[in-house]
Amino acid sequence: MNANGKNTSTIDKEADKLPNELDEFSDELVDFGRTIQVVTPRTSVLQEIITYEEEQKLSFLYLFFKRAMDILTSLIALILLLPLFLFIAVMIKLNSEGSVFFHHKRVGMHGKPLMLHKFRTMKQNSGDLFSEFTEKQRLEFEQEFKLDNDPRITTIGKLLRESSLDELPQLMNILQGSLSLVGPRPLIEAEVQRYGSYRTRLLSVKPGLTGHWQVNGRNEITYQERMQLEMYYVDNASLWLDIKILFMTVPAVLKKVGAK
Repeated sequence: MNANGKNTSTIDKEADKLPNELDEFSDELVDFGRTIQVVTPRTSVLQEIITYEEEQKLSFLYLFFKRAMDILTSLIALILLLPLFLFIAVMIKLNSEGSVFFHHKRVGMHGKPLMLHKFRTMKQNSGDLFSEFTEKQRLEFEQEFKLDNDPRITTIGKLLRESSLDELPQLMNILQGSLSLVGPRPLIEAEVQRYGSYRTRLLSVKPGLTGHWQVNGRNEITYQERMQLEMYYVDNASLWLDIKILFMTVPAVLKKVGAK
């Protein structure tokens, strides 16, 4: 009987079921969206199974406290920020025609569709204006999925983006459970495809309002560097890292780091 209350003979049987090739080389076991590095010789396999069981228990506690923090924080923020929501809504309506909110389809956890809420920052006919892009603007948009000096953005929209206030409606996504306070940013399908073989791992965690990318350069770094930062979070997600990112988000927003 081990410390986790599991009979060691049962664990030995589980270890015997693993491929014999483990005696010859290192490999990876992928399960539940997590990757375990299996190290030879065979005597280490038993320890890997025990370690994985412990990690699963820690993962449950982490996800429980993460969700509790999401609900509590988003609920309080929505109540306290209601006057600001109303003020922004009035400014948007006075500045341009169209709805106050913008809803954009993204890819959520495990590939499920996610309807992301934002304050509208673009002109009502923004889709038509795309055809007026120059060749240079089209290339930039295809590579970075964003555009400097985007002609589709309204005056108030530019201010909202620079201050990141356009993201505030995503507090509703967090309360609903489709988004978390911290995680990789939700992407459109074309962006997800860029992750190639890492796509499943990326989508194994819930996307977030802020994340490792936002506090480490955001749009000031290349898309390749962004992908590396997002995958770092996926592989190292913890309550401590979440809290650290939340505290780093405040100065990043105030300094308008990478805001476009």
